[in-house]
Amino acid sequence: MADGDPPVRRALFLHAPIRRRPRAVLERMLELVDDDTPPDGPDGPVAVLERRLAGLLGKERALFFPSGTMAQQAVLRVYADRSGRRTFAGHPFTHLDVWEEQGYNAVHGLRFRRTGDPYELMTAQDLSAIGEPLAAVVWELPQRDLGGLLPEWDELGEQVGLMRATGAAAHLDGARLWEAQTYYRRPLDEIAGLFDSVYVSLYKSLQGVRGAVLAGDAGTVAAAGVWRQRLGGGIADAWPLALAALAGLDTVGERMPVYREHAIAIAAAVNADGAARTRPDPPQTPLFHVHLPAPKRAVEEAGRALLEEQGVQLWGRVRSGPDPSRCSFEVTVGENAMDFTPEEVAALIRDVLTRTAK
Repeated sequence: MADGDPPVRRALFLHAPIRRRPRAVLERMLELVDDDTPPDGPDGPVAVLERRLAGLLGKERALFFPSGTMAQQAVLRVYADRSGRRTFAGHPFTHLDVWEEQGYNAVHGLRFRRTGDPYELMTAQDLSAIGEPLAAVVWELPQRDLGGLLPEWDELGEQVGLMRATGAAAHLDGARLWEAQTYYRRPLDEIAGLFDSVYVSLYKSLQGVRGAVLAGDAGTVAAAGVWRQRLGGGIADAWPLALAALAGLDTVGERMPVYREHAIAIAAAVNADGAARTRPDPPQTPLFHVHLPAPKRAVEEAGRALLEEQGVQLWGRVRSGPDPSRCSFEVTVGENAMDFTPEEVAALIRDVLTRTAK
């Protein structure tokens, strides 16, 4: 929310300030340390986090990065330099292209091959149609801008095998990997094992502060570490970011299936109410989109009024679409959303739409 907005008392939005207030974050971090906890070294929080995530993901090595943007650029640069190819492929709505100012090109001179229909999942047929050699292919699981959609497991394996046969590396944008696991119902290392490298966010599923971890074979991660240093990411005293992530690592596995079931229940209530609809229906993961039959600006104004009157924040951002009379917002169910019953969410959405008609 913008400066000057009324305080948020309850929030459906995952990254609302309620659970991210400094005191709440610090209290969770303090549970993991004592007077003998070192700030760095092999027993420091960063090293502990790297080892734990390497083990969970079944990779030889994992490396902390201050941001996922840097981590993914670094590993794609490594694959490009190693193969002598400058192009990588992915879905048209890949986070690297939509949200990161095309840093892969501005910083590294890489080219992005948009693959498949923007509003559908990438398919093996789409990948087969690529007529140029690729350094790598990026899969985002789940596909955030499609409402958390995921390819079926066998289809995903076919796609990865197809691209590996051409000499392209397979990279997983696993920023929301724990959400994806609730649908695949396979161990994290089995999912990550399909790919040469995987990036996970420390502040999405894990609800930390900031940061990311890149995992893969030792040689690839070491080479990415060189680029981390070149890009200014070899920061000292990163232990607070690692601690905040470690605080979520012990609970995310057991809580995420609960979040998914609550997301399914919320979506069912929204769709049954009929004022709005969700995509997908039912959600595959704790992430889904709510589509509203009202213009973006009107919905934003109604949301601000709801926040002023009730202290309730439903979204972080309203998304426009090809039809200017419709818009949507993202729901990622976490601990914040557990405070809302499915019927209450449906009623709040209807309230928003009623306000847009005034």
